[in-house]
Amino acid sequence: MHVPDGFLTAPISLATAAVAASGVALALRGARRELDDRTAPLAGLTAVFVFAAQMVTFPVGAGTSGHLLGGALAAVLVGPYTATLCLSVVLLVQAIAFADGGLTALGTNITLIGIVGVWVGYAAFLALRRVLPRTLAAIPVAAAVGAFVSVPAAALAFTGLYAAGGAAPIPLDRLATTMLGWHVLIGLGEAVITSLAVGSIVAARPDLAYGARPVLNGRQELEIRDGLTV
Repeated sequence: MHVPDGFLTAPISLATAAVAASGVALALRGARRELDDRTAPLAGLTAVFVFAAQMVTFPVGAGTSGHLLGGALAAVLVGPYTATLCLSVVLLVQAIAFADGGLTALGTNITLIGIVGVWVGYAAFLALRRVLPRTLAAIPVAAAVGAFVSVPAAALAFTGLYAAGGAAPIPLDRLATTMLGWHVLIGLGEAVITSLAVGSIVAARPDLAYGARPVLNGRQELEIRDGLTV
């Protein structure tokens, strides 16, 4: 969902740039609590994977393009703050090296994909993880739901920005219908890919997945209690 240059008015673009800068600044502080010797290499691999996935784009009409976001996937694997940084770096490289989205729309794209996509997806993941059984098998399921929810949420946020300051001659109702309709379908694909990716890592090395750590910690506490009662 890369927003091109000139699609939103200058005041809206400046406002989203401020939001993006604030979000990245907070993410830099929060990532210190998430990154360690295990997650730092995974963060790099996650950014590369998301970069490659986002490069596969296709037009969805109304002057915009659609692609996988990867926000929920990154948040579950390396934590939401680190995920925001990963997505921001990916979007910056795409804007500079490939003119994908454009520099004047960089703040908008970081806000939509790196903030809304990441945090809405992670919030949905946390909500579902609390109601599902505390097992590792539930992690990919919760991640898939978070991924699905994040995509139309970002599309809806973009529609709101366009309603507040759209610069392109496109009717709002047409834009909203096109964006939400296509991104619901994209969300289904993202849910499948996220479930497979997270499931593979959780099956092989669950300690690497940030979203699986509470489950592992709960298991370790139970094992300690069992050992003390033997």
